[in-house]
Amino acid sequence: MRFPTALVSGRLVRRYKRFLADVVLDETGEEVTAHCANPGSMLGLKQEGARVYLSLSDNPKRKLRYSWEIVEADGALVGINTAHPNALVEEALRAGLIPELADFGTLRREVKYGRNSRIDILLESEAAAPVYVEVKNVHLMRRAGLAEFPDSVTARGAKHLVEMSDMVASGARAAMVYLVQRPDCRAMSLARDIDPAYAAAFDAARSAGVEAYALGCRVDTAEIAAERLVALDP
Repeated sequence: MRFPTALVSGRLVRRYKRFLADVVLDETGEEVTAHCANPGSMLGLKQEGARVYLSLSDNPKRKLRYSWEIVEADGALVGINTAHPNALVEEALRAGLIPELADFGTLRREVKYGRNSRIDILLESEAAAPVYVEVKNVHLMRRAGLAEFPDSVTARGAKHLVEMSDMVASGARAAMVYLVQRPDCRAMSLARDIDPAYAAAFDAARSAGVEAYALGCRVDTAEIAAERLVALDP
């Protein structure tokens, strides 16, 4: 996924109200408010003074012209925009990056299923059962080289795991795909101390037959792309 225009660099002043961030632009010194498309805690990624990169929209209907895309943390560029993972995983699936999910005829996004939910990606083919794919963005790193999910309590994430288990029970396949939007991690685990309920739901889902995969990304100011499988040790 290439950014359509060059990103603008700046220094983070603060992230607040979950979806807002104040940034001082490097080029002009102007302080702007950017949209932060990330509902998580962003643990370790919102330090004052951190270098950040913003995209700039030319849509006149947008209240906030800037969107926070990347932060520099631990010496790496980290993608924080949770609006991108579904498209990034779609690119990876079409490229066959996860062999177990490579054979499909059609791919659809945001398909209704379960109890008033939408699955991120539905893979279908004439010769095999459908595969319900749920995508989660991962950018927490508390130990060098190890990505963790989640970075805050996610009751919604636990609900999805239950519904995916139901899909497996009905004869379909279901797969969690964790997208690690940072290049400095070679393994991923669950942050069981942050959300024990999610960890328990994950364990139950795996026992029920839900598959799980993790993808690592290349991140730079021109492009973010999933490029490799990451060891998953929940």
